[in-house]
Amino acid sequence: MRIYTRGGDKGKTALIGGERRFKDDARVEAYGSVDEAGAFLAYAVSLLPKEGFEDVHDAILAIQQRLWDVGADLALPAESEKYHFRTPTDAASELEPLVDKYQSEAEKLTKFVLRGGHPAAATLHVACTVARRAERRIVALMRQEEIHPATLMYVNRLSDLLFVLARAVNARLGEKDVQYENSPEVFREPGKKPESR
Repeated sequence: MRIYTRGGDKGKTALIGGERRFKDDARVEAYGSVDEAGAFLAYAVSLLPKEGFEDVHDAILAIQQRLWDVGADLALPAESEKYHFRTPTDAASELEPLVDKYQSEAEKLTKFVLRGGHPAAATLHVACTVARRAERRIVALMRQEEIHPATLMYVNRLSDLLFVLARAVNARLGEKDVQYENSPEVFREPGKKPESR
């Protein structure tokens, strides 16, 4: 298999099924952003200590596998009787126990924090923002064409997970969050009134 095909030399690429679209098409932008999020997860893993972080390595590997499913579903231009979506309808809910687990490892959050800390955690923060961009791209696509709803829900929940995962990595390594100086109290218990500004 040759890596170069010359098929994209005129600015188009093939979707699943063979339809060709320009590389800045909303569908290509959507699955391209998902691919980018997966690449930043790979970078985060390369910076993450192995000892004491086996669970994080396993979680990220599972996410990377699922992102390929999400990308494939986004690369399908329209529903086809011959195509079975790879992203399960409950894929987003599968992430929720992980969100709860890693959120509990860091100090209680009441204000916005600056992204940073250990290089692995900072890279997870980058992956989080890329996932949020992917979500915006999927929404833009959804406004134009039909999508598999599970892809949007998964990426939405993934950005939540990557945020708490970055904070958990910092907590395990003794890195403190730096609060945004002008942040009001934005994360609070249900029913509690926000602080006045």
